[in-house]
Amino acid sequence: MFGIGFPELVLILIVALIVLGPEKLPDVAKALGRAYSEFKRAGEEIKRNIAEAEEPGKDIMKEDHRPAPPPASAGEKPAERPPEAGGAPSGDGDDGTDKKAT
Repeated sequence: MFGIGFPELVLILIVALIVLGPEKLPDVAKALGRAYSEFKRAGEEIKRNIAEAEEPGKDIMKEDHRPAPPPASAGEKPAERPPEAGGAPSGDGDDGTDKKAT
C-alpha cells in the first residue's frame, strides 16, 4: 500500500486527529472513502470500455455520436465559420479590408 508501514500509518492518523479534531475526523474519513471508491469505480469503467473497444470485429471509429447539424431554412444562408485561432484579422487584405499605415 504505497510503501507505508504500520508506524507511518499510525503517525498520519495521529497528525490527522490533532489537525482535524475528533469531531471532524470521521466525516473526513467517510468522504475520503467515498472518493476512493468513486475513483476505483471510474478506473474499472475505463478498463471495461477499453476491453470492449479491443474486441475483434468491433470498429468504434464507425460509430458517430455527434449530433446532426440543424437544417437550414430555405431563405437562410449557412452559418459562417468562426475566425481561426490566433485572434482578430491582421488587416493585411486577406479578409477583404486593406489597412494602410498613415
